[in-house]
Amino acid sequence: MSNIQKAFATGKAFIPFITCGDPNLKTTAEVVRAAVANGADLVELGIPFSDPTAEGVVIQAANLRALQGGVTTDKIFDMVRDLRRDVKVPFVFMTYANVVFSYGAEKFISTCAEIGVDGLILPDVPFEEKGEFLSTCKKFGVDLISMIAPTSEDRIAMIAREAEGFVYVVSSLGVTGVRSEIKTDLTSIVAAIRQNTKIPCAIGFGISTPAQAKQMANISDGAIVGSAIIKILAAHGEAAPKFVGEYVKDMKDALREA
Repeated sequence: MSNIQKAFATGKAFIPFITCGDPNLKTTAEVVRAAVANGADLVELGIPFSDPTAEGVVIQAANLRALQGGVTTDKIFDMVRDLRRDVKVPFVFMTYANVVFSYGAEKFISTCAEIGVDGLILPDVPFEEKGEFLSTCKKFGVDLISMIAPTSEDRIAMIAREAEGFVYVVSSLGVTGVRSEIKTDLTSIVAAIRQNTKIPCAIGFGISTPAQAKQMANISDGAIVGSAIIKILAAHGEAAPKFVGEYVKDMKDALREA
């Protein structure tokens, strides 16, 4: 069992997404610790990129704030090193192919392994092109997380069979962002995944309320929330850790009922 799969071993997993460096890395670290203290099972850490094509306006703005604040990949690596002194839940980086390429794929992925990052999500790399990163990820024991979207259709079985860590199920077409209602037929997508892999799957994009999280966890193995957390950070800045912790507790409590 990979370290990531352990996050799903004791019930439905709650996975917060946090943009590193928004408003600064000190706050990011405090938010991670507050989220874990309040029940986060796995943390998705976003490495900012100038053109985050999968993101809606909320996370785009967080990327911009972080980059304007001078965040770099190396500074994020150092933050994770510090977090790993006391935070034991799995970490996954979410970023874009250009960030990894410009750093040097082998150097980037080997550093992930060294500092305790368990997986990597690259939303702009199609399944058919993942080979460019997969061999390096396997070499260093970092799970390359696959995404399955409503448009995946007849590719679902193929993607699921080769999945590592967990399967990231995209709830809706379009970019990330809070949605009042999720209308995609996720039950059939998850059923197709489960026919082809025993690896857990979690649903993200658009989840913001405890009721939505519970609904998604009833279908799958967990819920991923990004934009709603980034909105808390945008509203409260350096005071956000307390408010993020309270939000995570409410969401995790809802998942315990699923």
